Amino acid sequence: MTKLEDYHSSAESQWCPGCSNFGLLTALKRSLVSLGKAPHEVCLVSGIGQAAKLPHYTSANLFNGLHGRAIPVATGIAAAQPELTVIVTTGDGDAYGEGGNHFLHALRRNPDITVVVHNNLIYALTKGQGSPTTPLGEHTRLQFSGVTEEPIQMLATAIVHEAPFVARGFAGDIDGLSDLLTQAIAHRGFSLVEVIQPCIIWGAHPVDWYRERTEALPEGYDPRDRDAALSVAMPGPDRFPLGVIYEGPERAMFAEDYTKGTGGRPLATLSPIGKDTIEERLARLTWPRKGERS
Repeated sequence: MTKLEDYHSSAESQWCPGCSNFGLLTALKRSLVSLGKAPHEVCLVSGIGQAAKLPHYTSANLFNGLHGRAIPVATGIAAAQPELTVIVTTGDGDAYGEGGNHFLHALRRNPDITVVVHNNLIYALTKGQGSPTTPLGEHTRLQFSGVTEEPIQMLATAIVHEAPFVARGFAGDIDGLSDLLTQAIAHRGFSLVEVIQPCIIWGAHPVDWYRERTEALPEGYDPRDRDAALSVAMPGPDRFPLGVIYEGPERAMFAEDYTKGTGGRPLATLSPIGKDTIEERLARLTWPRKGERS
């Protein structure tokens, strides 16, 4: 039986003391334990940023890559080894800025991955520049006179493209967030959970400001109503309804038919590659090769 301690990592945290990312990390671990997922059954994928450090603070499989490139990597991992539970942990800049194009095409492809976006409305790792989600007019360390572009609306974009699962959570509500993540991970296809994750150093508002402005979706809310979901996804700059915002119609998943010609075997198991083989292939890509002039 999987326990919370199974996800313990000895890596030293680089997050600020009191960072709301710690709440998000705890919520994710709890959700994986509640689903009975052992660390070896999970692969966490990230790019660059504070959110991208989360996989290092677990004992699960991980891939830490380039800025904005987590989603295509996760899509490939899920396609090659569908038995893995593949989760992207990313920030609003990483996912919606540098990785915005990949995000859009993932909505079209519908891979079986869960994308958890740590949204603190700022580029926190680089000390406070405006991100794609920073509210219009907000003063930042770079936009001295205020942000001049409208914030991007990726929850609404996901709904328009019939994403199977779209939700918003709050890092300050660990129990509620854990429940949302559990539902998202268990859901087939592309699941998006945007987490309001206040930055206590560079953010424009303290955690309590967000806590006062988060609210559960009303009783009787129907997440299959796309018009209602769109109105919830775009509530304004200072209200954050929490919960499962949208559940789209069932769709074919990217790469789900890849095993038809392999006798049901995942692509990752067809030709096991050992360390020696990997080193041989890398050596062939090295230049100059032995005996060649540089």
